[in-house]
Amino acid sequence: MVTVRSFASGDEIPLVDAWNRSMPADPTTAGWFRDCVLLDPNFDPEGLRVAVVDGQVAGCAYAVRRLTPLAPGTDLEPDTGWIPFFFVVPEHRRGGLGRRLVEEALAFLEDKGRTKVDFSSYTPNYVLPGADAELYPDGYRLLEGLGFLTLYSPVAMDRTLVGYRTPPEVHELRRERESEGYAFRAPSDGELPELIRFAAEGFNPDWGEAIRQHRDPERIIIAKQGHANRGEIVGFALYAAYRGIPERFGPFGVDPGQRGTGLGKILLHLTMTRMRAEGLHSSWFLWTGENSPAGHLYTKAGYEITRRFHVMRRAA
Repeated sequence: MVTVRSFASGDEIPLVDAWNRSMPADPTTAGWFRDCVLLDPNFDPEGLRVAVVDGQVAGCAYAVRRLTPLAPGTDLEPDTGWIPFFFVVPEHRRGGLGRRLVEEALAFLEDKGRTKVDFSSYTPNYVLPGADAELYPDGYRLLEGLGFLTLYSPVAMDRTLVGYRTPPEVHELRRERESEGYAFRAPSDGELPELIRFAAEGFNPDWGEAIRQHRDPERIIIAKQGHANRGEIVGFALYAAYRGIPERFGPFGVDPGQRGTGLGKILLHLTMTRMRAEGLHSSWFLWTGENSPAGHLYTKAGYEITRRFHVMRRAA
């Protein structure tokens, strides 16, 4: 007997077990599920559609819409909903259960007035940036069959830090910029509000919130132009901002008006140097444009593409 229903207390451990059998390349933990799904202020148990087969959890699809703003000054994105993840355990695939789950998730969002649905770029608690067509081809085809179209295709990149040394040209470039009035260092507590505004308004509200929740200035490096203490922030880089994972690099940004000055290169390498000083063995992140200026910068710094994703949208 197959039943699809809303989430109920007691489903959490079977769901994590089913997740890890269904998505072995991206296992999760009960702690992550609790913190990033159940305790998300936007969580609605009706949106978490759970499949039960003969009394056993066999899969789910999670639909979410904003009930609280992502960050101060942002709205509820009233037209948009997200499906951050869905899965079916291997023994119950190819019988239409995955499609049924995703259709019920879509119906939940449509009932809430959402006219476009994204997979899977829900911030701040996305699992992956988008669909991984190589590792999960059935899921990718299912989304295509339901009318999802690819908006763009970011890549994940990794770099070993074993044996890493700051290149001599970076030291020289830093000296040149410092002679021109730039400074590179950890922010003071008093500079954090400015940094949060710079990241949120200049790049993405999620970046500002990542910095607000980070609470470890020693793992943040800023670039300032002008007087070392009274100048303005023109760039930043950090690590360990997401889920407290030390080897996860980012967010990272430079004022567009400052690009071409080498600030990004300096910030990237200073951050890797600090990561190596902590004894970390790698630096990685999930999301950049392969052919973007940042993508080229990462490649020149020794990062390699490890995965490709497709951010997808279904519009009414």
